[in-house]
Amino acid sequence: MKIVVVGGGAGGLELATKLGNKLGKKQKADVLLIDKNQTHLWKPLLHEVASGTMDSEIDAVSYRAHAHNHSFRFKIGTLSGINREEKYIHLQPVVDDEGEEILPERKESYDILVLAIGSISNDFGVQGIREHAIFLDSPKQAIRFQHKLVNQFIRINRRLEQEPNTSLSVAIVGGGATGVELSAELFNARHWFSLYGLKNVTSEHLKVTLVEAGPRLLPALSERIAASVHQELLDLGLDILTNTQVSQADAGKLHTADGKVIEADLIVWAAGVKAPDFLKGFGGLETNRINQIVVNAHLQPDQDESIYVIGDCAGRQIDEKRWVPPRAQSAHQMASLVYHNILLSLAGKPQKDFKYQDHGSLVSLSRYTAIGNLMGNLTRGSMNIEGKLARMAYVSLYRMHQLALHGWTKMILMTLSEKINKIIRPRLKLH
Repeated sequence: MKIVVVGGGAGGLELATKLGNKLGKKQKADVLLIDKNQTHLWKPLLHEVASGTMDSEIDAVSYRAHAHNHSFRFKIGTLSGINREEKYIHLQPVVDDEGEEILPERKESYDILVLAIGSISNDFGVQGIREHAIFLDSPKQAIRFQHKLVNQFIRINRRLEQEPNTSLSVAIVGGGATGVELSAELFNARHWFSLYGLKNVTSEHLKVTLVEAGPRLLPALSERIAASVHQELLDLGLDILTNTQVSQADAGKLHTADGKVIEADLIVWAAGVKAPDFLKGFGGLETNRINQIVVNAHLQPDQDESIYVIGDCAGRQIDEKRWVPPRAQSAHQMASLVYHNILLSLAGKPQKDFKYQDHGSLVSLSRYTAIGNLMGNLTRGSMNIEGKLARMAYVSLYRMHQLALHGWTKMILMTLSEKINKIIRPRLKLH
């Protein structure tokens, strides 16, 4: 029995780890994880990598080492096609940064296939966005933004000696969690840049504009919480534009539908997600308007019971109007169900149905505060939280991911290691 998991994000890596521990360790199945990267980083933390407050080289998980420790195999590769009749997938050639081939185009057979490919930014076809904006879909993109941010701050610090009115302008499109959290992290980063030698740069020399097409920030949260976040960001110094739709991007400029021009040294697009474009009609499987593969209650496409789909690339309707949201908690819940369903299927038992449980949403405003709501049995409905309690709850989400991957002992040691690193290492990545 060969189980292939394509995509090592939150759901895919958790699933491969569980299957490896349960089936791979006892040689009851060959569990293979395929991802286009060599390392894993929890996607909700990419805004911290982009600002430099997290070092991805320290916090990333090596797929190969993790596979060795948890009795599954890892191969690097990018999915490009599928033959459902003969049960194999196509992988693109792997090339290095210079374009030289490392691995040729390959085929990989499977008995059970799990697609956990994740999502990419949805530019909604806005002209110039792909060319002039930075996306935060991967650690590589986040690191690219961080390098640009460091260089821009160094440049501005020098210019301020001759031009006291100059400033660094950053425009962030999208008032969801990523846009809001990155906005706050930028002001935290500016604080540390000033402490680490860029003395000319003060709060007035960083201008961040947050652009949201809808009527308010954080539509997934209640109006009261969204209003609280809005005020916190205003207090930090953000310029927030709601009901503002971007119509075009040029080098250093955003154009809005109502004729405004937003000048920016750096532009970040965080206005929505979709499944990768190649999934549209992939292998004859049904997809929805954002390229997600439509799945049934067992998280399988109706067209093929040997395939499961989890995470952001899975389209599962909650009701007639709502789909399961592309969040880390959704991927975690889907991975857990598919793990049990694979075991049940191998044992010849009926599979369980997926029922999405919304445990609430939390938003971190860097070191300043955290705000959100918790939902579930413990709260008997919904409970709004903020401040230190919300920050603890926010951090606990990452701890739960670490626990799923590494177990209690390693998770506790990693937590202690992070606290030690805050003492012995710079609080901001400066290179």
